[in-house]
Amino acid sequence: MALHLVKLAAGAENLDELKARVRRRAAAALAAGGPECAEHLTRMFPRRREELLDGGSLYWVVKGAVLVRQRILDLARRPCDDGIERCAIVLAPELIETAAQPRRAFQGWRYLRAEDAPADLKASQRGDAALQAELAELGLL
Repeated sequence: MALHLVKLAAGAENLDELKARVRRRAAAALAAGGPECAEHLTRMFPRRREELLDGGSLYWVVKGAVLVRQRILDLARRPCDDGIERCAIVLAPELIETAAQPRRAFQGWRYLRAEDAPADLKASQRGDAALQAELAELGLL
């Protein structure tokens, strides 16, 4: 069974800002001659790599609620200029909207079991992400 990660979308005020960030990262990867994907660097390397790569996703928390996910394609070690090796979470460029799920702030990332992950939204269910986040924060979803 797949295992997922959940992480705060630090600096993203709304879902549109996160989408723009993902598009920029995917375009930069493509321009550098690589595949169209987005990478997110994190300091800690997940120990449960195989479970994450077995269909796992990174669920993004935007303004207090999980609203969207990206499929995890790979986990790679990346040396950085400061001499510290970091984990690059290689992500599919597509963002998949999910049912809003309230989350308190935390540092880093956390594992998320498949049975605890919010469901994907169907096209007919997608709406105003800001409204979804607000309703989730109020406990109305």
